[in-house]
Amino acid sequence: MIFKVEGHKLRSGLLAFALALTASATFVPVQSAHAQTRTLPDFTDLVDQVGPSVVNIRTVEKVTPRAGNGEMDEEMQEFFRRFFGQPIPGQPGQPRQGPTPKRPQQPQEEERPRGVGSGFILTADGYVMTNAHVVEDASEVLVTLPDKREFKAKIVGADKRTDVAVVKIEATGLPAVKVGDISKLRVGEWVMAIGSPFGLENTVTAGIVSAKQRDTGEYLPFIQTDVAINPGNSGGPLINMRGEVVGINSQIYSRSGGFMGISFSIPIDEAIRVSDQLRTSGRVSRGRIGVQIDQVTKDVAEAIGLGKAQGALVRGVEAGSPGEKAGVEPGDVITKFDGKAIEKPSDLPRLVGNTKPGTKSTLTVFRRGASRDLSVTIAEIEPDKPAKRAADRDEPAPKPPASAAAKSLGLAVSDLTDAQKKELKIKGGVKVDAANEGAARAGLREGDIILAVGNAEVANTKEFESAVGKADKSKALSVLFRRGDWAQYALIRPAR
Repeated sequence: MIFKVEGHKLRSGLLAFALALTASATFVPVQSAHAQTRTLPDFTDLVDQVGPSVVNIRTVEKVTPRAGNGEMDEEMQEFFRRFFGQPIPGQPGQPRQGPTPKRPQQPQEEERPRGVGSGFILTADGYVMTNAHVVEDASEVLVTLPDKREFKAKIVGADKRTDVAVVKIEATGLPAVKVGDISKLRVGEWVMAIGSPFGLENTVTAGIVSAKQRDTGEYLPFIQTDVAINPGNSGGPLINMRGEVVGINSQIYSRSGGFMGISFSIPIDEAIRVSDQLRTSGRVSRGRIGVQIDQVTKDVAEAIGLGKAQGALVRGVEAGSPGEKAGVEPGDVITKFDGKAIEKPSDLPRLVGNTKPGTKSTLTVFRRGASRDLSVTIAEIEPDKPAKRAADRDEPAPKPPASAAAKSLGLAVSDLTDAQKKELKIKGGVKVDAANEGAARAGLREGDIILAVGNAEVANTKEFESAVGKADKSKALSVLFRRGDWAQYALIRPAR
């Protein structure tokens, strides 16, 4: 459709349009810029809200001072004997000149300051949470409130594995902190810390959450932040913008001993779980299943048919442990615990550790190309025991000539004796008598016990030869082997 207009009408119309466009152009950007403006957070209200709940913790330890009667230790006396040719007069066993002095009294123990840390009031009736390393080896713990009241505290319990401790002061009506929901904590959000760095009480620092689920401990997925944390901040709270405690400041990454931009906090949900047990029984009870685990590499996952590098590879199973009773075998990959996926090895000890001993749980393991569920009864964790190495005490059997299948891998293998199988607590396998070329490059060595080739168990040399003969010679061959008490996978790659 075409419109005809007169010249002056066109000019006036264009002018009106231009004015309207200009007005619109000057208004829209201002509105957009205003909408996108972000201001830095104001922490003053948070300090007023949470500050009264943060305490300073000083610890004292008892020490025995050195004797002050001028006697030298044996090393110093030996020094004088060597370089001056005679012992020092007046020392024990040497003649003294003048009257014999009275024997000094036995030195008494004295108390000396040990360290300074931080903490926060967990309940109004005087329970205070801090780090285990803050109160470790302390003979006396002194808690100072922001209003300058000071109390002697009793250590209710401390857990070194999580670095969480609870102490109790005799007071009531105290301002307790609010506990936050760790699942709502997001990477990039602002957080604040209050503590006593270098003994400077009520110091406030702020930053952002840099990462979550950071693996730096066996049982803890730490919160990483860039909040300035220094010695003395340990045990203080990490606070979100809603005034809730989301973590306990515990560690820093440093090459100098001071803050370098990376700090770690214990997630508050883990800390509360531990503190509840400490307040109830003074100790923490954790579950165990008695397996040693390792990472599943991408190459191993592809070679055994698992596909994705996930789960926890079982390298060893303790004799008589819940894992052994449940049927867990070295070489299994544990992919789930009670239906919860095991993405990385550290997930398993956390899930098992948080399970009450005596509970019946389900392990999903990947074995020989298929998944299966095993029922396991959780036991209580015990102090770690050093792994024992199995030694072959039988007379060595004559070594048969290496087969063509074994030679193709650079291996020479032989059958195990019944006594060896009994000692190693295995049903079958073949012993490596020599490892060369591809096998040696894969990490195999003499004395290793091969339990499976590919996804096929091998009970003897005949089954070993059969499994190797059926394998695809153009692809890397996965071999499950045992060395001492530990099982692991090796990938023997074809010669090029």
